[in-house]
Amino acid sequence: MTFEEPRHVLVHARGEPSPLYEPQDAEAHDDLGAFTRNVPLDGAGLGLPEELVDALRSWSLSRPPEGFVSRPDLRGHANQGLATAQRLARYLGPSWVVRYWDERHRSAKWVCWGCDRLHWERDSHGTPPHPVHLTVEGEYKFGPLRSEGFGDFFPDDPAAALDLSDGLVSSLYAWAEGVDTTLDLDLRDREDGKYDADWERLFREGMELARRVAHELGPARTVTYKGLAHGGLAALTSVTWQGDRQL
Repeated sequence: MTFEEPRHVLVHARGEPSPLYEPQDAEAHDDLGAFTRNVPLDGAGLGLPEELVDALRSWSLSRPPEGFVSRPDLRGHANQGLATAQRLARYLGPSWVVRYWDERHRSAKWVCWGCDRLHWERDSHGTPPHPVHLTVEGEYKFGPLRSEGFGDFFPDDPAAALDLSDGLVSSLYAWAEGVDTTLDLDLRDREDGKYDADWERLFREGMELARRVAHELGPARTVTYKGLAHGGLAALTSVTWQGDRQL
């Protein structure tokens, strides 16, 4: 079925047999909160193949009603959902606009039917598809990575398309959490020098993580380490790698 204006659908696992939702008012598609009308997977307007219907249904129903306790389980579920949303977008083509709700990062992004990437804005092919020049920096309550046009973000954010190894993703998350925890303790105790050793350790860990990010991304991107925003440690270094080569 062809529409003059594309139909909008949100892929979001809410525990129902179908994870697809439309806005109650078709004109309200810019408002995520309007996507409350469940779209049956066997609806004539979709015409989905049985295999894709089964994949969407099983993914939606596999989400625990109370949510995920384990971050690896959440990551695995989100990755599965993303892959399924990409299959859906490819199948539906340009007559539908598909968005995917990423439960890890609590954000919705556009799923391109033609290029298999996610975008922050609809029809954003005129913008870089992923960050090229990255910065690793530890800052309280911020993602450990940042890049112009992306702001700060986390290493497994699908919009960035970094495809880092699971071990490095987990290490970057742990490092960012360590920065948050240490600053909370520092502010609580307010004792000069008490956590200097912890800050120095986090500073060195960040340097090594930045080097590992550069190694995994290869020479197509550059990675700069800016240290820690807390305690003036950012001023101690600004090291840039391209692949395994330090610039």
